[in-house]
Amino acid sequence: MSPYHPNVTEGFQEARNRTGVALITYALQHPDNDTAVGMAKKYCSIGCTPACPESWQSILYLPNYGANSVYMIIFLLVLVAQIWLGIRHRTWSFLGAMVPGLFGEMIGYLICLTIAPAFLTAAIYLCLSRIVAVTGAQHSRLAPRSYTYIFIGCDIFALFLQGAGGGLAATSKTHSGSQTGAHVMVAGLAWQVVSMTLFLGLWADFALRVKKAKVSAGWKKDQRDPFAVLRDSRKFRTFKICLAVSTVLIYIRSIYRVVELQGGFSGKIANNQASFMILEGPMILIAVIALTFYHPGRVFGGLWVLTGKANGAVILDGDQEELTQRGGKGGFQAEESPTRWEGEDNGRRNAI
Repeated sequence: MSPYHPNVTEGFQEARNRTGVALITYALQHPDNDTAVGMAKKYCSIGCTPACPESWQSILYLPNYGANSVYMIIFLLVLVAQIWLGIRHRTWSFLGAMVPGLFGEMIGYLICLTIAPAFLTAAIYLCLSRIVAVTGAQHSRLAPRSYTYIFIGCDIFALFLQGAGGGLAATSKTHSGSQTGAHVMVAGLAWQVVSMTLFLGLWADFALRVKKAKVSAGWKKDQRDPFAVLRDSRKFRTFKICLAVSTVLIYIRSIYRVVELQGGFSGKIANNQASFMILEGPMILIAVIALTFYHPGRVFGGLWVLTGKANGAVILDGDQEELTQRGGKGGFQAEESPTRWEGEDNGRRNAI
């Protein structure tokens, strides 16, 4: 309910309409005045009088409301599922990244947003750090937690650029200012693509080093390994595949958005609805659905928090009991060991 008297609200609307008509009329008479055109665009709408020319439109097509509504509803269902799974399995950090990402995707079908996938990639970085801890940190070029710190830091910078560019593009009163905002947004998206490329490269390097260790004499299966049951499970292997697929799909989407906005909001690719409906919504939908069916809470169980604290390849004696107690809560139970499991760094120990 409006806090204003109906007559006051109607007065505001009438005044706004008169201002819009005056600005649009003036801009049509002076098309070379970027400031006037930029201000007039704010008052353009379907069926407005006088009619705004098509050249003023940011999007030159009428969006398919039915298809976009279906995407939004599916994102809502996935969001509900992620909240339920996150609370049930207490994967708070993963939940904290997925919720704003999915919420951003939902409202992105109501207003233009490009920042949501940055939150989804943060959830992926959290998962890979735990995969490294479970599989063997000695095979990684980075410590497990470094993946989270470095690449979420990169995402924060990308979000800053995209947010600043979007704000500049939305509030600019000139065409050149709007284009500057679009270029800043492209810089943020491009930075995200670069950081994801580095991330995928490090992940591929880690996978190759693990594979090499398995087939060489250097791979030794320690019976005291607390993550052996989890690592050898089919569910864990499938989870890694789902995570990889999700990452590649978000990577493809990010490249598409860079190319799309490179030509500005009125560019050819930005106004191709078919490419948008294929390379935007479905890419993210498949990614988040995969991360919902193989939710890390279902895979790691009570070990989610403990693997998140791991920053090396060594488990101390005192942690064995805690692993047994927490790993047994719907997850995988660590094997008992009366002695410590030492890493390959000459006795140096890192506690989980």
